[in-house]
Order: sequence, then structure tokens, then C-alpha cells
Amino acid sequence: MALRAQFENNNEIGCFAKLTNAYCLVGIGGSEDFYSTFEGELAETIPVVHVSLANCRIIGRMCVGNKHGLLVPNTTLDTELQHIRNALPDTVKVQRVEERLSALGNIVSCNDYVAIVHPDLDRESEEIIADTLKVEVFRQTIASKVLVGSYCVLSNQGGLVHPQTSIVDQEELSSLLQVPLVAGTVNRGSEVIGAGLVVNDWCAFAGLDTTSTELTVIESIFRLNDSAPSKITSDMRASLIESMS
Repeated sequence: MALRAQFENNNEIGCFAKLTNAYCLVGIGGSEDFYSTFEGELAETIPVVHVSLANCRIIGRMCVGNKHGLLVPNTTLDTELQHIRNALPDTVKVQRVEERLSALGNIVSCNDYVAIVHPDLDRESEEIIADTLKVEVFRQTIASKVLVGSYCVLSNQGGLVHPQTSIVDQEELSSLLQVPLVAGTVNRGSEVIGAGLVVNDWCAFAGLDTTSTELTVIESIFRLNDSAPSKITSDMRASLIESMS
């Protein structure tokens, strides 16, 4: 199921939320509508936790995680770290990362098995990502852009990448990550997919501006309606490309 949501009139909900198969983090200070959208869909299966990181609300861009772990920037306060550890399941390992590229959500995109990262990420950070999140790590770009977390969203079912990612690159990435990929947009043509969309294996939340065509592509590639990615028809792709050009 793919739902639309908004954080205080802002459609970039991927900045204010981090969704995995084991937990959901939402930035503090948003409207009740924002929280109730997430809680209504998720509360029965996984914890929905209100957090800040380094006193910031843009937690979706600052941290990266999956069902195995959560990595937060070094600037995260002790009290925030403790709150997160208390709220998340015991199986989730929470760790700070000393990394100069501190907006971890922008430079890493991962599911429960693989992660693609910014080509200039520190070796040490790469090892921490591999150990904490229990993933295989690949240094990659998406459509020649280094902020892979901003331009790619992954689940264990599939992935959505920057609309200008070539078919060759899509196929190469897809075989690397072992999930089907499709190029698309959110929020009525926005290419910054990571900012407008959060997904796990059974639901997705996109910004309020996301069109029904974009939502259909999202539901299909992430198999949210058990519809196979092959069902994304060529005319849908065409309409997305048209709206981009």
C-alpha cells in the first residue's frame, strides 16, 4: 500500500522519516496528521518513534538503517541516542559514525542485504556500515550523481532510481543489488526520490504532490500490491519521461 503524507506543508517526507522493516523514526515537531498516517499503518507491526538527531528534525537525511541496525551521525546527543536505543527492538544495533559526509541518509541507500554508498565514503565508515547493517557495500553513482541516498530508494522487493538513469545502468545496478529497479519520480516530477519517498517491504509513504501515475509505479516496483514490476507499462514510463522533459 502506498500512501501520501505531508510534514507541516512539506512534501519532502523522506527528510523527516526513516522507515525500515523493524522500526520507523519520525522527526519531532510535525503535525499530528503526519504521525497518525504512519502510526495508523505501522503501529501494529513495528514501533513508530519520535526522535531528533543533533537537535534536528531532518532525521531521514541524517541517519541510515535497516532491520539489523541504525547508524547516526557523530553529532547525535547522548540523550537522543539513549532514547532511540530504548525505543527500538533489542535486535537493532544503534551506532554513531565519525564521518565527514555526515548526512548519512544522502550518501547511503540500503535494504536488509545490500547498500550502495557515495564513492568518497571513508573506508572505516564503509566497514561500520557493513558490520552494523549486515550488508554488502558497493560504491556507486546514480545517473552520475554521488548522493546515492538522495536519488535511490531501495527495499528488499525493488528499487526506484533517478529518472535519468540509463537502462544499461539500471540493469547493471539491478544485478549488483539483486532487486528489480525502475527509473521514476515522486512529488509530481521531483528527481530527489530519497526526499519524497520512504518504503519498507509492505508499505510506502510519498509526498502529497505525488501523482497517481507515480504511485502506481511505486506500488508496482516495490510489489506493494503483489503486482510484479513487469506490470509497469511502457505508457506509464513514457508519461513520466514526458513530465520530466
